[in-house]
Amino acid sequence: MQRWRGLADIPEDWGRSVVTIGSYDGVHRGHQLIIGKAVERARELGVPAVVVTFDPHPSEVVRPGSHPPMLAPHHRRAELMAELGVDAVLVIPFTLDFSKLSPADFVVKVLVDKLHARTVVEGPNFRFGHKAAGDVGFLAELGQTYDYDVLVVDLYERGEAGNGEPFSSTLARRLIAEGDVTGAAEVLGRPHRVEGIVVRGAQRGRDLGYPTANIETLPHTAIPADGVYAGWLIVEGERMPAAISVGTNPQFNGVDRTVEAYAIDREDLDLYGLHVAVDFLTYLRPQQKFATIEALLTHIAHDVTRCRELL
Repeated sequence: MQRWRGLADIPEDWGRSVVTIGSYDGVHRGHQLIIGKAVERARELGVPAVVVTFDPHPSEVVRPGSHPPMLAPHHRRAELMAELGVDAVLVIPFTLDFSKLSPADFVVKVLVDKLHARTVVEGPNFRFGHKAAGDVGFLAELGQTYDYDVLVVDLYERGEAGNGEPFSSTLARRLIAEGDVTGAAEVLGRPHRVEGIVVRGAQRGRDLGYPTANIETLPHTAIPADGVYAGWLIVEGERMPAAISVGTNPQFNGVDRTVEAYAIDREDLDLYGLHVAVDFLTYLRPQQKFATIEALLTHIAHDVTRCRELL
């Protein structure tokens, strides 16, 4: 899969393509449906499927300080899109000047002049251009002039009967913030993942017999609510069952929130400085302060046992 950053990266001889545009944070099940339809349409036409997305998140540029919690960094989104069959991902650096492009100028500069769109695939609520003035109706209207058609795809909804909330990044973020990582996985179509570099912490886990990877998470990451979780620690492609702690470590009167993962029965690991990932499977219990260290150790042992059973 080709990855481009900025319009100048697009090959000059790029031909017609099927395009879908959006932040696509999380590449959740609704996104997967839209992207899947774009890939399907591209295969029918015998042209590449291209996803256009933005960095940073448009809201951070238009309203500084409003960046929503991030469900997946751009490299992870690209991996997920490649698995869906996407041929190229274009990340457009989103600037204040770019945000001022009118919907018509956006279509000409991106879809027509650079990507030579044959079909544009979007959800029903897609908005684009300055002050989000453009919608799918206007996009289709411009398509009559610029020789592309528009395919509108409804989003999945939660619930067996399809009568719940539509799958959305907003819903996934809310569930994660509440600690409902099981519900978030239903929306995402996979466990929620948090990534970062392993840094040195207080090393209390090692002293207690449960050495943890203290993960310095990427900026704006959507971190689950404080608590203990079962999940997986992924290191250089190896997926290990893990007990995960999120919070301020109240047992030792901590202040800073941390994400720490204990790879079950793997006390031989030296992970400092490595980029790792944590996938959250299910919530076990809240963070709490115990009367004694012995009581803490009893609960940790119970947590590890539960994780073994679940994983």
